[in-house]
Amino acid sequence: MERLQRSILLPLILTASLPGLGCCYSITKGPANATVLAGSQARFNCTVSAGWKILIWLSSGNPVLTVLSSQGSVETTDRFTSQNYTSGDEFTSELIIHNTQLNDSGKIECSIQQPSENKFAFLSVQVNGSLFIKNSTLTVKENTTVEIVCEALGWAPAPDIAWMTNDSLIDKSSYVNQQSQGSDGLHNVLSILTVTPTATEVLTCLADIEALPEPQNATVTLIFDNSTAENYYREDNRSSWVIVLAVVLSFLGIVLLTIIIVVVVRCCLKRRASTYQSEIRKVSAEKKKDGDLENRQRNGSENPGYLPEELWNTEQSPGDNPSQNSAVWVLQELLQCGSFPLVKKWNVPAWLVTLLVESHSSCQKTCSCTGSSPE
Repeated sequence: MERLQRSILLPLILTASLPGLGCCYSITKGPANATVLAGSQARFNCTVSAGWKILIWLSSGNPVLTVLSSQGSVETTDRFTSQNYTSGDEFTSELIIHNTQLNDSGKIECSIQQPSENKFAFLSVQVNGSLFIKNSTLTVKENTTVEIVCEALGWAPAPDIAWMTNDSLIDKSSYVNQQSQGSDGLHNVLSILTVTPTATEVLTCLADIEALPEPQNATVTLIFDNSTAENYYREDNRSSWVIVLAVVLSFLGIVLLTIIIVVVVRCCLKRRASTYQSEIRKVSAEKKKDGDLENRQRNGSENPGYLPEELWNTEQSPGDNPSQNSAVWVLQELLQCGSFPLVKKWNVPAWLVTLLVESHSSCQKTCSCTGSSPE
């Protein structure tokens, strides 16, 4: 393409320059430096005085566009065009570079084929890369230091990175920028900000190059979490409640234990008193029983067969009562019958003799002895 441009422009240049040799005209105002973003347009102006014949635009030493006073602009590619303006005796040619590329950066020259009359400027094509922070929000606890990482990828040249918080720039000592270059010639920057937040705040990472009207930015919201203090107070209150509850439960436990002990002691004492009363009753009953037995042993039961010993020693006289003789006879009969083996030991009084008479009939039924009854 460059060879084709040269082959077309060179005859025009020679044709235009021959008749104009020795003529006096000059460049009154040359082009100015331009910095643009890749993909945008770059514009350069060159103004010449009256009498000019030819004006040539060169990019990095290569002619890209020619303007003839007699024919106007001679364009060989759509990327390089021009617009022409006339003001009085002066002529202005504006070079327009469309869809600028990174390799368009360099020297842009305006030539009128006069010795030391070329004017030039520099074109800087810059690439606006990407900028991002991985997390748009981040929760940070109290007294915690965090590192926020901002990445700028695919820039040309390497951007300047800065940080802001609440519309105020952060001191450069708080962050570190690390640059690297990729295989495509573009630059990457890694910025690491170290911060210990004390409240919720918005941090902004700024990446700036000359071609940007405003710095590109990425933000992250730091959410300050003071739940540690709240948890501390909550745990402290919980501990206080636990202590109070433990004291209350301990007191209730002591009271309940005291009540249980009192009830148990009272039950034991009541049971012991009941047992003691039962024992007393039992002892009293046994004593009463023993007393009754002793009384029975002492008094004995009335024995109708008891004969006092005096009766055995009393001699019967002729003048005695027949009933007494009959009692003696009955007693003798009982003794002979063997039914009263212990009669000899008895001392039967006289008033009991009649009792022996009553026993006579029963003895006759059980004994085998016989005899005549007294008259």
